[in-house]
Amino acid sequence: MPRIKEYNESDVLEKAMNLFWRNGFETTSMHMLEKEMGINKFSIYSSFGSKQGLLLASIKCYQEQLNSLLTEIEKGKNGKQAIKNYFYKFLSFSQRGNNKNGCLITNTKNELGDKAAPEIKNALVNFTLGVKDIFANALSKDSSRTVETINQQSDYLLIAMFGLSSASRVFDRDQLENYIEQIFNSI
Repeated sequence: MPRIKEYNESDVLEKAMNLFWRNGFETTSMHMLEKEMGINKFSIYSSFGSKQGLLLASIKCYQEQLNSLLTEIEKGKNGKQAIKNYFYKFLSFSQRGNNKNGCLITNTKNELGDKAAPEIKNALVNFTLGVKDIFANALSKDSSRTVETINQQSDYLLIAMFGLSSASRVFDRDQLENYIEQIFNSI
């Protein structure tokens, strides 16, 4: 007879996501995950397969949370302004409470790099390319931009987003807002 889960999978997943977001994959031990999630290793392996499987599920959970902010870009009439608003909202998202976590996607890519498991690498790349596409679609709302300019500017904004993600862990709010303003003064 199969065991009945005595926990809400989405709740424990969000706890794991926050732990990976704060500490990174390598630093986060199974013991830390058990303590944070309030479930044992058997339950973690049963639900997620492995620590890497849990990270992959955490990345998907993070993306779902971030998608609500990205959707606002798609709804905006002024693409450049909608992206700029996203940068500011992301800053608040990445600095919940007193935590300065940056971006789980950026942090994971910086930490694991090429040694990431293929499915984790694919998730990171696909999400990043999806964000670039959203930026490009928003910029294309300005008919004066050429396809080449849109491609260059969406690359620039994506890289600037990675910079903001990393910088948000270190610098104060005024410095980060100055950075955002300079990004959008240049496009």
